[in-house]
Amino acid sequence: MTFILGLTGSIGMGKSATAAMFRNGGVPVHDADATVHRLYAGPAVGAVEAAFPGVTVDGAIDRTRLGERVIGNTEAMKRLEAIVHPLVRATEQVFLAEARRKSAPLAVLDIPLLYETGGEKRCQAVAVVSAPAAVQRERVLVRPGMSEERFAAILARQLPDVEKRARAHFVIDTGAGFAFAQRQVDDIIRALAFTV
Repeated sequence: MTFILGLTGSIGMGKSATAAMFRNGGVPVHDADATVHRLYAGPAVGAVEAAFPGVTVDGAIDRTRLGERVIGNTEAMKRLEAIVHPLVRATEQVFLAEARRKSAPLAVLDIPLLYETGGEKRCQAVAVVSAPAAVQRERVLVRPGMSEERFAAILARQLPDVEKRARAHFVIDTGAGFAFAQRQVDDIIRALAFTV
């Protein structure tokens, strides 16, 4: 029996680094964002280009061009999600089947919009990665191509951090440094691997 833990957190909260901590602890992790990157380099190109002409560069979806078309546009985002989400779910199912085949006691589904897409229903518990708003803002605004407007548009699509934390079974605080976060991850791995 493999225990399925959902891992989520708003932009700039340190979710990717936290997912790496689980991976380094021997826990298999399915990264929805990395899956989308792979899909944009191959399997999803035709369908996304057909829906949003001009977003392909050198045979792959250019995320910046695509972002300009869909961020802040609810209808366009829904169209994109209708193409991409079923493909991501299919890879997730293959991942979970493999984790069960290997008798992994714990598997992590790293999904940025977990609550927003109802992904928590596919998990037995959820861990939310969080940090103070000032830390989040500082991390996000140094990213290439990020602006106040883009940051605001991304946040508008995400459930507020306070609500995510209230709904989570575990909250991993990355605001006090990654060594502190690592200890929290280790505790979760011990707790959940022990319960299955």
